[in-house]
Amino acid sequence: MTERRERTDVAIVGAGPVGLFAVFECGMLGMRSTVLDVLDRLGGQCAALYPEKPIYDIPGHPEIAAADLIDRLADQAAPFKPVFRLGAAVERLEEIPGGFLLATRDIEVEAGAVIIAAGVGAFGPNRPPLDNIEAYEGRSVFYLVTRREELRDRRVVIAGGGDSAVDWALALAGVAARVMVVHRRAKFRAAPESARRLEALAAEGRIELVVPYQLHALEGAGGTLSAIVVADLDGKTQRLDADVLLPFFGLSQNLGPIAQWGLALERNHIAVEPSTSMTSTRGIFAIGDIATYPGKLKLILSGFAEAALAAHAIHPLLHPGEALHFEYSTTKGVPGRG
Repeated sequence: MTERRERTDVAIVGAGPVGLFAVFECGMLGMRSTVLDVLDRLGGQCAALYPEKPIYDIPGHPEIAAADLIDRLADQAAPFKPVFRLGAAVERLEEIPGGFLLATRDIEVEAGAVIIAAGVGAFGPNRPPLDNIEAYEGRSVFYLVTRREELRDRRVVIAGGGDSAVDWALALAGVAARVMVVHRRAKFRAAPESARRLEALAAEGRIELVVPYQLHALEGAGGTLSAIVVADLDGKTQRLDADVLLPFFGLSQNLGPIAQWGLALERNHIAVEPSTSMTSTRGIFAIGDIATYPGKLKLILSGFAEAALAAHAIHPLLHPGEALHFEYSTTKGVPGRG
């Protein structure tokens, strides 16, 4: 049962990087934001799944850790005094006179417009089908890495062939005592440069490529691993002495309650008008990975641009008839700065 009701100009569902930048863009146009997120921290996937992972395609930052990016975006949004409601899943969204009502378990938020920046929606790891794996989860089996130092001098097996598996193999090569990458094919699906670096480290003996193999069984007791058994395509097994297993087989995702909000969907994504980021419902916008349109690129920088488009499309909805005199930030400045 909700305890209270609040009012804001724009309700932003999702506190990941794109949602945080939407706070800034709305603030620059004089609109207040309330941000709601099911997670108990800012950052979305960046904070929950790979806070120490370097990101290379943020303009002006040749390399920046995901957690540092979130910190910078939060600092950028701070002058506009957003209200953050974290650990608050939006269970219901409905139209009301003058806007929308978003309801969580504890609070209701009235907003003139809504921006959905919920990433991939509700997400969780795809677990490998290994007997008794639950007994090791959180102690020896991890689906995300928050701090590399926690794996220093450990024998680590990484399973998977995509970007997450390869990136963490590269990141742990100089930290873990031993890094073994198990993949069912010799070819990896990661970015070509990352795959080349992986092969180079393997040639130097700093990473072991266990291919073509797949996970077969876990050995250990009391939640502590001692070894991982892998099998090739013919069923021949090999035992790898290991302390930690990192299975990176992607995320299972679903839209959760968002699927019931009456928005036009395409393949588990929200369809939007690319020039405004507006959904099929006037006043509701979607940006970032959850949004789709022809030619969509799933990049953080694309989400940043979509946040700006959404903010500029929202302003005339909240202030009809009011002329918006657009100014560059270098001219207008930011409250409390410059």
